[in-house]
Formats: sequence, C-alpha cells, structure tokens
Amino acid sequence: MGKLITSPSPIAFCGACKFFRRKCVPGCIFAPHFGSDQGATQFAAVHKVFGASNVYKLLLHIPVNRRHDAVVTLSCQAQARLSDPVYECVSTIFSLQQQVESLQAELAIVQAQLINSRLAMVNALQSSSSQQMAVLQSTYSNNSAASNNLVNIPTFTSNFDIASETDPSSHS
Repeated sequence: MGKLITSPSPIAFCGACKFFRRKCVPGCIFAPHFGSDQGATQFAAVHKVFGASNVYKLLLHIPVNRRHDAVVTLSCQAQARLSDPVYECVSTIFSLQQQVESLQAELAIVQAQLINSRLAMVNALQSSSSQQMAVLQSTYSNNSAASNNLVNIPTFTSNFDIASETDPSSHS
C-alpha cells in the first residue's frame, strides 16, 4: 500500500568539517573535540593561529585520553593570541595574579579583624567576670555587713551542746 518514506537523518558535522564545508567522516579526529554548535568558531581560531594540518598532526601524536585537554589548551591559546597578539595569555595570567594578590590582602585584613573582634570579646568576658568576682568578694568579705550575719558552722557547733538543748528533761 503506502510506503513509509523516511528521510535520511541529518549528519552532524563537526566544527572543523563545517568550517571547511566538507562531509564529516566517522573517524574524523576533530569530531569529538569540536562540536557542531560552537566548534566551527573554535576551530576557526585554532586553524588561523596553528593551522589545521599542524593541529591534526599534533592530535595524532597525543594519546586519545589526553586529546581533549590538548584541544582545550589550543583553543584557549588561539583565542588569547587573537584577542591580544602581543601578550597572548600572559596578560590574562598577569591579571589573575593581581586578583590573587588583591584577594590575599583582603583575606589578611578580614582575618586580622576577626582576631581583633575575638580578642575584644574575650577581654569583655574577662572584665565582666572579674567585675562579678569583685562584687561577690566585696559582698562576702569579712568586713561587710552581710558576712556578719553568716554563722561559722565549726564554732557554732562547738559552743553549744546540741544533746542537752534537745532533751526535754533538762528543762525544769
């Protein structure tokens, strides 16, 4: 009856093959590293700086498990060289080093503030507790009126004969 007509699925071109406007073969060395979306612009930068044949030869000499790192490095280096031909990635490294130094200085300031606030808290607690101790000592010292009302238990029991006081027959 009716035949089901299927259109062939569109072949995803890698960024390199898209850049060169050629058919991407299944074993293309660039396909795993330069996707079809932004791969063409990344590959264009790498091709402009290093040349496609040089990158191809380089990738052939690198183990498969390390190729992705190499492509990322090449792409970053190519972008840096295109954006700043004189200093390339050195300007980015210098900028990052300045940021690190600035953040380290800021961290040192914050750590010093933290130490100072902790010391202030400890001093406040110590002065508060020493004031409380001074108040307690003055309240319960021998010279205060409150201490005169306290009974010295060892002398209290030795001055009285408790047995004779509690015996009802001794009361006449």
